[in-house]
Amino acid sequence: MTESRKAPTGSGDGSDQPEGPETSSRLALAVVVLNYRTPDLVLDCLDSLRGQVEPGRDEVLVVDNASGDGSADTIETELCQRGYGGWARVVRSPDNDGFSAGNNVGLTAVQAELYVLLNSDTIVQPGAVEALRGAARANPDAGLIGPRLEWPDGEAQVSAFRRHSPWSQLIDAAQTGFLTRWLRSKDVSMGVFDEPIEPDWVSFACVAVPGQVVERVGPMDDGFFMYFEDAEYARRVRRAGLRVVYWPEARVVHLRGGSAPVKSQVAQRKRLPEYYYRARSRYFALAGGRVYLLLANLAWTFGWLLSMSRKLTQGRRIGTPRYAPRDIWTGFWSPLKPFRPGGAKGTSS
Repeated sequence: MTESRKAPTGSGDGSDQPEGPETSSRLALAVVVLNYRTPDLVLDCLDSLRGQVEPGRDEVLVVDNASGDGSADTIETELCQRGYGGWARVVRSPDNDGFSAGNNVGLTAVQAELYVLLNSDTIVQPGAVEALRGAARANPDAGLIGPRLEWPDGEAQVSAFRRHSPWSQLIDAAQTGFLTRWLRSKDVSMGVFDEPIEPDWVSFACVAVPGQVVERVGPMDDGFFMYFEDAEYARRVRRAGLRVVYWPEARVVHLRGGSAPVKSQVAQRKRLPEYYYRARSRYFALAGGRVYLLLANLAWTFGWLLSMSRKLTQGRRIGTPRYAPRDIWTGFWSPLKPFRPGGAKGTSS
């Protein structure tokens, strides 16, 4: 269903290739930070990890997704200058095939008891890594563990979610308070919580994945270029009989929009990129086939018609992205075809 991954290439000096004990022994923790032309963000993220990983026992892998702008070299130089070489290194992917593919490069580069996937636009708060380790020990049947994501001022972001469904598509497109309240149990957004809960999925801006889960469930689906891959992976985790856990004791700042444009485009009602709609179609087709995708599209269209009627009769402004009524059908006839753009920007969700 997905294309095979190409092996990562090195910088020429072998510094970013697994050697020695790393090829045969299992690390306690492997942190994977994905870079696509965001070296400053990556370095800020690495600064926040200083003191939270133990050299020789843990490792941070910065996967460069074929940035082509010299940022991988910049990061390697800074690793040496900042003294991070003992616990962090750069792994270079030969292609930018998206968020899932880039993370898979990190997941297959080393074996670890626990992986933590991080967006480049994250700052890991003190104690967060240890809190995620503790959550994994306390929940041996957890397949995914998501921290509390927050803004720089400490305000919580929504990072625990219900599954996407035709009902949630109706809610999203209708943008009607009454309908959202009436179908609250179907809304993807669950709000914020101060105690651990079990959502359907958590944001992969930061997520902990036990190594045994990767072996059991497999890698991420690299047929997704970006978006919906986290919800799809969580769906597979739950189908394997494992739990998804939200663990607010671990706190991670997520700058949002620092590495991908879609959220800002939604806010500005701009047209969303093709890869977003391709990912949406792939998700629904994998979840229930083309019939389920058709139901999702029809539900969205009906919701959009409701929102348009309110606009015409009440003068309400609606936040539908430009061309969305047409674009939601993108990939309908070949929803499982992997998206491979030429020079697509951004690789974090």
